[in-house]
Formats: sequence, C-alpha cells, structure tokens
Amino acid sequence: MRRLMTFPCAGETLVATLDEAEGKTGLLIVSGGNEIRIGAHRGMALLAQRLAARGHPVFRFDRRGIGDSTGENGGFLSSAPDIAAAATAFRAETGIERLAAFGNCDAATALALFGNAAGIDRLILANPWVIEQFDDLPPAAAIRARYAEKLRDPREWLRLARGGVSLRKLFRGLSNCRATGRSVHNRSRNAFARPCERANPA
Repeated sequence: MRRLMTFPCAGETLVATLDEAEGKTGLLIVSGGNEIRIGAHRGMALLAQRLAARGHPVFRFDRRGIGDSTGENGGFLSSAPDIAAAATAFRAETGIERLAAFGNCDAATALALFGNAAGIDRLILANPWVIEQFDDLPPAAAIRARYAEKLRDPREWLRLARGGVSLRKLFRGLSNCRATGRSVHNRSRNAFARPCERANPA
C-alpha cells in the first residue's frame, strides 16, 4: 500500500511517500539535484512499487524547498538534517531493523557525507557528484569544440558582425581554453558542489 505522510525537519514540513511492506529491511530514496521524490519519468515511484512488492518498504521524500516540502532549497550540501529526519521518520513509521539508502548524482554524494550520521546501515550510490563548478562555463575541451563548430558556420560570422555575440562570454571562454590540466585538477580536487546548468559560450 502506498500512502503520503509528512514529518518535521528544522522547523519545516517535509512531504514523503511510503510504499509499505512487511520486510524489516527498508530503502530510503534520496532524490538528486532539484528532482522531486517521484523521480524522472516516475522512475523512483516505479522502483519503490517493485521493491515493496518484493517485501521491502520504501520511503521517498522531498527535501526542504523542493516539491511539496516547505522551506528554503539550500542544495545537497545542506541536506544533512533532511536525510536524518527522513531516516528517523521512516524507522518510526515502519519499525524496520535495517535501513539502506539509495542516491544518484549529488544525492549519492550527500549520502556519502551524511548517511552515517543519519544512522543509515548501507548505502547504494550511483554516479556520485565530485567536481566543483567554479563558473558557468563548460570544460575547456568543450569550449574549443564548440568554437571550432561556430567558426565553420557563416551564420555565426554574420551574428558576430551584427553584435549578436556576447564579447564578455567570448573572452571568458577563450581564457578558459588556456587552462592547463594541472590547474583544473587543483581547483576541483577534494571539492563537492551542486551540479549546475552550463551556459553555452557566446
């Protein structure tokens, strides 16, 4: 049986979906990015349904500021209280004895950082996010490939002549192309940050 519920977190109200089952091992699903608990194309809801049918209760929730939950969206690095509150609510509601948690992308990183403190017994991490984005530009190789493509397009030359190209982004992109592999490695080593949309140069 699937039902909605709410639970408190840092003065806010978080909304969750519980797929009930008789098993004593439950799965907590933590959504990545700004994705709501249903998942892309209902993927997490379908996963929860299938696991519950096999006897494992599944708990999905929207963190603060996402979906149906109240509060401010502070990104995955601020999600430690949300994960801990969800784990506590899941255990209290079902009486499970073992708690596993699944996360994708920055949710996987959040679980790696905060899962132990939340009392989670096992982690299932898919594609953890481990690169900090320092600006809104793509990597140097991607910029070079894009400019090479633009240089072969006569319409882009006409666009440049008519003032339709942001010179600020153009110069920033060219500057980023000169970055060495060493400097990029040093900037991103041991860093964690929320994935962001990358703007196309020029």
